[in-house]
Amino acid sequence: MSAPQAKLERLMAYSLYDASIPVFLHMLRNLDAILDKAEAHAKANGVDLQTYVDARLAPDMHPLTNQIQLASDAAKSGAARLAGVTPPSFPDTETTWPELKARIAKTIDFLEGVKREQVDGREDAVVELPLPGRTLSFSGRDFLARFAVPNFLFHVTTAYALLRAQGVPLGKLDFLNGAGAIAI
Repeated sequence: MSAPQAKLERLMAYSLYDASIPVFLHMLRNLDAILDKAEAHAKANGVDLQTYVDARLAPDMHPLTNQIQLASDAAKSGAARLAGVTPPSFPDTETTWPELKARIAKTIDFLEGVKREQVDGREDAVVELPLPGRTLSFSGRDFLARFAVPNFLFHVTTAYALLRAQGVPLGKLDFLNGAGAIAI
């Protein structure tokens, strides 16, 4: 392969970084925009925001507060494990709408500091995920595709569904393009 072909192939490659950090950032920004839309809906309709904060889809599910915290944890911990760094500790103390918005902002700030060179090239690095009673081991590639992104999207989707179930007028494009970062 010639040098220009190799350079073009490298430029066109979809890397571990491309499949992680921009995805986390995009969806966190969308989640933030969804919260803005929910807040505007609450104000327009005389709904106490605490109703949304405490909302659950089922009695045994986490409320919106925890869904935001878990989405944050999945993004920052996923990115940190991929980069081989220690994730920042965010105690799960949020109980109000402004605190949930701040949690998303702190997570975005952390992710914006993760550099491409910290993540790319770690596709085959061992990523260990300690769980109660056992530790799961993945390659970086498998951790991202089989755990980090699905876990993150589960919590973002659940937060969306909780607000939708509360009557917030959200649609698929709010989920996909809430922050207006891509043209659909």
